[in-house]
Amino acid sequence: MRQLSAQDASFLYLESQGAHLHLTALYIYDQSTSPGGIVRHKDVLKYVESRLHTSPIFRQKLVSLPLSVDYPYWVDDDKFDLEFHIRHIALPEPRDWRQLCILAARIHSRPLDLSRPPWQMHLVEGLDNIKGIPKGAFAIIAKYHHAAIDGVSGTEIMAGLHSTTPEYDPDPVPEPWEPERTPSWFGLLSRAAINNIREPFQLAKATAATLPGIGRSLLKGVLPDINLADTVPDTRFNRPVSAQRVVEGVTFKLKQLAEIRKAVPGATVNDVVLAICGGALRRYLEDKGELPEDSLIAMAPINTRRPDEARVAGNVLATMSVPLHTDIADPLARLRAVREATADAKETEHAISARQMTDITRHIPSATMALAGRLVTGLGLGHRAMRVFNCTVTNVPGVQQPLYCNGAKLIKSTGFAPVIDGMGLIISAISYNGEIIFSFTGCREITPDPEQLSACTSASFKALKTAAAAKIGKKKTRAKKKAKKKAGK
Repeated sequence: MRQLSAQDASFLYLESQGAHLHLTALYIYDQSTSPGGIVRHKDVLKYVESRLHTSPIFRQKLVSLPLSVDYPYWVDDDKFDLEFHIRHIALPEPRDWRQLCILAARIHSRPLDLSRPPWQMHLVEGLDNIKGIPKGAFAIIAKYHHAAIDGVSGTEIMAGLHSTTPEYDPDPVPEPWEPERTPSWFGLLSRAAINNIREPFQLAKATAATLPGIGRSLLKGVLPDINLADTVPDTRFNRPVSAQRVVEGVTFKLKQLAEIRKAVPGATVNDVVLAICGGALRRYLEDKGELPEDSLIAMAPINTRRPDEARVAGNVLATMSVPLHTDIADPLARLRAVREATADAKETEHAISARQMTDITRHIPSATMALAGRLVTGLGLGHRAMRVFNCTVTNVPGVQQPLYCNGAKLIKSTGFAPVIDGMGLIISAISYNGEIIFSFTGCREITPDPEQLSACTSASFKALKTAAAAKIGKKKTRAKKKAKKKAGK
């Protein structure tokens, strides 16, 4: 048994009929590398069963306390049924990429059953007309509740479900799994009483730990300006969301982004991701005659795990506010502006540890967090209150070597994330084995044309790549001339 953190529980308290807060992964496999060249539903069941011990989330369900007097607990599900969690379907005609995205969006739109371990997999066959995907390929669409994982712990789940060679050798399981006894209500309420006495002191302690950093930031003048409603533009993405989703994605080579960053000193691959997203949203809104004068502001999640927490499940995140500089037309100028913005944010992070801010949220009382969630969802505060972000952009570094499921090679990996009232678009840049896929999750009423977002992203990438290549080429030419001149002396 383990208790959810405040951050984990917030993803339960903020759920509404139109916003189901789970993460969805899309894996595409070439089954020709598997033994016999085919992977059946029963093979996937057997394979996943052999990997259930790699993470506790697979066989644990939620137990919540009355009136949210304390945060919920993860407890073993003594009625765990693997076949309930893994389903088998076929991709409808025309069996192309767009149809796969439509299917993924429909699955992503449905809520998870929170009376059971909150995850689900769909084995999808019939991917016959997807460009670049071999005939006979299959997909797995996997959903996990955000209360159980974030992007980083999701990568750990992915690694646990895959092997690094086609020759699958299952990890030895120490002993057959036996569910732990579900705790009594008296025991849980006793824990709640102790926690409600202790947590206010822990909250005060965590808050006090941030004060020196805030003081240093004020002295250095590195605290970023607070984004008030009049500085964060109003866009179509900042509306209430329906329960229906759309998803899309476009793939680039990771080494191409690494090459682009060389055009701007100090730029990172993450800066390039943000600049591409800024250019894509600029084009998308400009085409609709909706481009605001001010830059769109993105929320960028930050992993705050310590090295010894690399395999910790759940959420250990802070957020960073980043302007995407959609107000800048020139792609290289936009990348430079993004680089300056992220450098300022990182300087603030050094002064005020993002981990310290995460620690503060860990000690907020459950009743307070639950009440805040009800106010946000029930009163529509997500889109009516002060606006601080237009969308979310998250960069999730993945495994950079081939992975296999039951011998079938994983050839593409991407994912889709939740959207909420007031932030109806999230862009996830997920890398795997030398590729990076920009995937989009939106509300169907807000972004009815996700394929247009993909086209705008491709155009933004191409423009930035061309500008960066020209800049790097000029640098090389100047360096050669300088070397020749020096050699001639």
